[in-house]
Amino acid sequence: MTQPVRPTAPRGREPQEGEAQPRPILLIEDTPSLQMVYRSVLASAGHRVSVAGTAAEGLARFQEVQPAVVLLDLMLPDRDGLELMQDMLTQRPETAVIVITANGSINKAVEAMRAGAHEFLVKPFDEQRFLGAVENASGSRAPRRRAAPEPEKAAPPMAKAFLGSSEPMARIQAKIGSAARSMATVFITGESGTGKELCALAVHDNSARAAGPFIALNCGAIPQDLLESEVFGHVKGSFTGAIADKPGAAAAADNGTLFLDEICEMAPALQTKLLRFLQTSTVQPVGATRPRKVNVRIVCATNRDPLEAVRRGHFREDLYYRLYVVPIHMPPLRERGNDVIEIAEAALERFSIEEGRVFDGLDPEVQALFRRHPWPGNVRQVLNVIRNVVVLNEGGMVTLDMLPDDLADADAASPSAPAAPNQLPGAADPTLDGLIGRTLAEIEQLVIEATIERHGGSVPKAARVLDVSPSTLYRKREGWTKE
Repeated sequence: MTQPVRPTAPRGREPQEGEAQPRPILLIEDTPSLQMVYRSVLASAGHRVSVAGTAAEGLARFQEVQPAVVLLDLMLPDRDGLELMQDMLTQRPETAVIVITANGSINKAVEAMRAGAHEFLVKPFDEQRFLGAVENASGSRAPRRRAAPEPEKAAPPMAKAFLGSSEPMARIQAKIGSAARSMATVFITGESGTGKELCALAVHDNSARAAGPFIALNCGAIPQDLLESEVFGHVKGSFTGAIADKPGAAAAADNGTLFLDEICEMAPALQTKLLRFLQTSTVQPVGATRPRKVNVRIVCATNRDPLEAVRRGHFREDLYYRLYVVPIHMPPLRERGNDVIEIAEAALERFSIEEGRVFDGLDPEVQALFRRHPWPGNVRQVLNVIRNVVVLNEGGMVTLDMLPDDLADADAASPSAPAAPNQLPGAADPTLDGLIGRTLAEIEQLVIEATIERHGGSVPKAARVLDVSPSTLYRKREGWTKE
């Protein structure tokens, strides 16, 4: 541990006469000095501790005391700690296992999380982080022990969030159900409009933290110079414009879930602070002199390839491995079969009520168009199309002539012939040969405008493809209009 251990008054309540003694925490650690330190900290916090120094002894103690929480060092002298964990979870799946590992073997800790561990601690860690992990693990299992006799018969909260009965969505819902029961960080990927925030909310709603706050923060929508304040807060007078104390998203999410959307847009300096926050569970607002302990679960998302961002040096590798524990990829709508019809019909019913209209459903020709359309904007685009139909029409059956012109035009133009290998879409002279004789500035403008056009006019999407900031493209386009 990085901090000296000082005995403190026990925080656990002594059981009254007639009450059952709480099951002890099982500590499996082969280093005697660390055994002593960990046991002392746990005992000072009011926990009963059973200690083992080998995998064989640990498994025997596990079967004897049936602990609710196991602290397991992955590097044991007689057996691989990951194999031991799998044996314990096979015997008692409700056990919360906290794995302990050195910094050099963090990949193994991530593997343990994916195999069912509740949390992992990377040495060295301080006393607060240690006790916080134990308390979280103890509390997270309690609802499962007190569960109603037939919890499976109740519809999971995620069923309200996601529409669609396709096989890809069934797999997503199953993964959410498994991930929600853990404290593991969930990393959601997928194209824009696929429902990444709904996925994060479903993880929260199915977890032991469902009664706590769900705080969402879009890292790509906040100026970089203000992002640290938005995440960690600030104190009054810490910078120009700080006229009052602000807690920040991390503190606001205490005892709940913090959802960091577009995580790959976070500035490198703030990535370092986020990594420290994950390691210590403490936040220090801008201008504050002392950190504050919080109990937060992190769920993050991006529409980029996070590993590619690591390769390019835009995202810290150690932060990537700390966050990318339980990956969930949201499939694009074009891969979800008939889900588009279910989503469109549900949206039609909801928007009709909101606008005071009466619609009778989707014409078969409209359904056929919806099934073959690629939906580059995914679910968000479907909702926009249906909203447009409801607002601009009085009711009845939704027919092709009610659809927005750009949707009908796109359908008429498909399937389009593939571009030639040397073709530059969107350019006045579409071939590379036609670029010969142009200046570099002219070529740059053609490439930028063609990329923006290919991505439906979205400058942020084009910026991600071109690996520049959106502000760069806005500035260049503004300069071209003034010429």
